[in-house]
Amino acid sequence: MWVYEKKLQYPVRVSKCDPHMAKLLMEQYGGADGELAAALRYLNQRYTIPEKIIGLLNDIGTEEFAHLEMIATMIYKLTKDATVEQLEQAGLAAHYVNHDKALFYSNAAGVPFTATYIQAKGDPIADLYEDIAAEEKARATYQWLIDMTDDVDLQDSLKFLREREIVHSLRFREAVEILKDDRETKKIF
Repeated sequence: MWVYEKKLQYPVRVSKCDPHMAKLLMEQYGGADGELAAALRYLNQRYTIPEKIIGLLNDIGTEEFAHLEMIATMIYKLTKDATVEQLEQAGLAAHYVNHDKALFYSNAAGVPFTATYIQAKGDPIADLYEDIAAEEKARATYQWLIDMTDDVDLQDSLKFLREREIVHSLRFREAVEILKDDRETKKIF
């Protein structure tokens, strides 16, 4: 089904060890509006969406996994050389005790990922509006993450992800209009 190229969708560079920033990035790793929740939401919703929109949800859902891989790479690079003291100062002591430096699906506050983040109403237009909201919340979060770091290399990758959220939101908005047009069309049988 997929062809996996052993490279990230966009290069991830960081200029320094920064466990605090890694902790903040965990919001996009395992948070309610993060990349994992988005990928699972869209790939789940595709089963109850009209056929002409399935490809859109599949494409964006799989791209979200590529974004998840980028976030994981950022977190790894920001913490790989961190000392236990640096992790503790960044508020990651509990994470270290439970997982060492391994990634774990949780948000920036340390709350584990839950399936309750994945919305699916079964009404195509309601689901697409949910998806638009998810993309806009992710866009806002990326902007706030950009604001929280002075690492221009990291900002570059975060800006790429922020722009992809904007594109996804626009694509979902187009899909809503397609479905609205279909709903208003007279059907003759």
